[in-house]
Amino acid sequence: MAITLINPDGLPTIPVYRQVSIATGSKLVFIAGQVAWNAEGVTVGAGDLAAQVERSYLNVGTALAEVGVSFDDVAKLTVYVVDWTPDKMPLFLEGVARAAAKLGTTPMAPGTLIGVASLDVPDHLVEVEATAVID
Repeated sequence: MAITLINPDGLPTIPVYRQVSIATGSKLVFIAGQVAWNAEGVTVGAGDLAAQVERSYLNVGTALAEVGVSFDDVAKLTVYVVDWTPDKMPLFLEGVARAAAKLGTTPMAPGTLIGVASLDVPDHLVEVEATAVID
């Protein structure tokens, strides 16, 4: 496997992801930001942050699978959330957990969550992009 995820001593352990990703592969896979669209381009879970997080992560999983990789190969995630406030974290984590249950793995790569004013479409509350490394 090209990715090793760790939580170094001296940094907090956060259940949703690891603090450090070590990539040793030779190919990079960049997944464009995925939003809560179904295959027809219809927004799933309008107004429901947990549902949109779930769908966005599932869409990342679909894109990864298309090139023969999975979340186990992801070195870095970046998540954009509209009007982010810390009180939304339980809904965010619920969406990640639901996606993980369907994917059969927890998206544990290091990540950055960024609060934004808006995304491409007013109904979209979250966008998730990923970088994977493979041999």
